[in-house]
Amino acid sequence: MADIPEPPTEANAFVRRAAHLASDSERHVPSWLRPGDSENRWPVLIAILAVIVIQHSIPIQYTVLPRRPLIIMELLLLVVMLVINPVRLSRPTTVGKWAGHALTAAITMDNTASAVILAKRILGGEVSNNAAVLLGGGAAIFVTNVIAFGIWYWELDRGGPFARQAGKHPYPDFLFPQMSDPGNAKPDWRPTFVDYLYVSFTNVVAFSPTDTMPLARWAKGMMTIQSLVSTTTIALVIARAVNVLG
Repeated sequence: MADIPEPPTEANAFVRRAAHLASDSERHVPSWLRPGDSENRWPVLIAILAVIVIQHSIPIQYTVLPRRPLIIMELLLLVVMLVINPVRLSRPTTVGKWAGHALTAAITMDNTASAVILAKRILGGEVSNNAAVLLGGGAAIFVTNVIAFGIWYWELDRGGPFARQAGKHPYPDFLFPQMSDPGNAKPDWRPTFVDYLYVSFTNVVAFSPTDTMPLARWAKGMMTIQSLVSTTTIALVIARAVNVLG
């Protein structure tokens, strides 16, 4: 006579329910918190190359450092980053991390210094009476400011792209709309460089956060500095250009 299986005990039933819930738990975790695919290097690369070209176009009277040594240093740091991760950000290294930080810091400091010099020359009446040169220099500083801080936000949020890819930091420094309302996001959504560049752009155009809120103190501080540089540059350049054209 075949053995008749005994009915499951309460303990067995509990174990089965727990196993069922565990097998289905991943879909309840937002995609931006789960480990995911490595990010593409090229959007950041294109942005950095654009900044280097713009730096070369800023009028020499609005610069502090000589253009050639600065650009050579930036290109060397970029080569180091490309050698480590040529296409996708799949290989985290200390050298690559600090090369990226050094490159972004060099761009930011040079551009901020150019903004200060431009403001000083405008207030002192020392700028060119050529409105095209004035507006071009101001636009170059403005665009570089947007890209540089976009890179900073991308490099620092939740520990950077490698930490976000691994899902190491559960607490975001920037709260994107897809995080607070995951029903409107794709199942595999996670922030990439383009998202941070958009945050940087809207911060200086609207002079405040728009749909993405800074949560960390460092993010609030950096957004304040970025807005201050952009607001001062735009206001002074437009006022001076109107005066020249008028």
